[in-house]
Amino acid sequence: MEFTKTAGWLDWYAHPSTPHFKLPPGAVDAHCHVFGPGAQFPYAPERKYTPCDAGKEQLFALRDHLGFARNVVVQATCHGSDNRALVDALVHSNGMARGVATVRRSVKDAELQAMHEAGVRGVRFNFVKRLVDFTPKEELVEIADRIAKLGWHVVIYFEAQDLPDLWDFFTALPTHVVVDHMGRPDVAKPVDGPEFALFMAFMREHANVWTKVSCPERLSVTGPRARDGERNAYRDVVPFARRLVETFPDRVLWGTDWPHPNLKDHMPDDGLLADFIPHIATTPERQRKLLVDNPMRLYWPEGSHGKPLATE
Repeated sequence: MEFTKTAGWLDWYAHPSTPHFKLPPGAVDAHCHVFGPGAQFPYAPERKYTPCDAGKEQLFALRDHLGFARNVVVQATCHGSDNRALVDALVHSNGMARGVATVRRSVKDAELQAMHEAGVRGVRFNFVKRLVDFTPKEELVEIADRIAKLGWHVVIYFEAQDLPDLWDFFTALPTHVVVDHMGRPDVAKPVDGPEFALFMAFMREHANVWTKVSCPERLSVTGPRARDGERNAYRDVVPFARRLVETFPDRVLWGTDWPHPNLKDHMPDDGLLADFIPHIATTPERQRKLLVDNPMRLYWPEGSHGKPLATE
């Protein structure tokens, strides 16, 4: 099957630079995707966009180039609840990738078990209206109750202004909860302002909530962009991400978000994007927790020697 990319779609950066920042041994890219290839894994009929192909071979090549050891592959909305491309990447990773799937209420227990054996460890609930259609909350609660029995967690994607309306739903989830991209704060507002203070309270009051301090290229207003050798990119995002890393050092994750779906104005150089990390995790200890200890506790607990996951 042939697919035509969405008009204006920006393809991933084909020749990323080598990061100046040397990642600690065992580092995990805890948020990335695979797209197709569409001829093998067709995109969902209900998708809101059609991407370029970005398969497992390209993802693993980027992993090795940047210096990561492992990946956490998150189901892309363009594949809907058809997780075949995701599972294929996990199966071919030699145990070096875990996954976050998208499932529907109709999923069978045997399907969940098969995904678990392949390496899936979570499900994603997306509340960004421009990306997905509304799913009734009672359906999501049913899914969360079922996957909790497997020891999986829930990844949530939402925008900052929607947190007040979603707070009660999020805090009732029976699993660990991982927030994508810091809840998409408006970085043009003060880091000490009420909007980000609410997100900080969300994490402070609920020890089962983690967050990814990722995607500065989506959040930045003033830049500069991670292109053309710029190794101090997205400076307006740094105070927000650094605040979370320093306040919740044991509950933060980082990922490239490769291949950066739906970016409108530029495509970052992933090597320069990796050089964002030491600006937000400013000591070797914080870098190790962000990139190694935390993702290993969450996704490879059998291979982690860190303290148990907080559940209270």
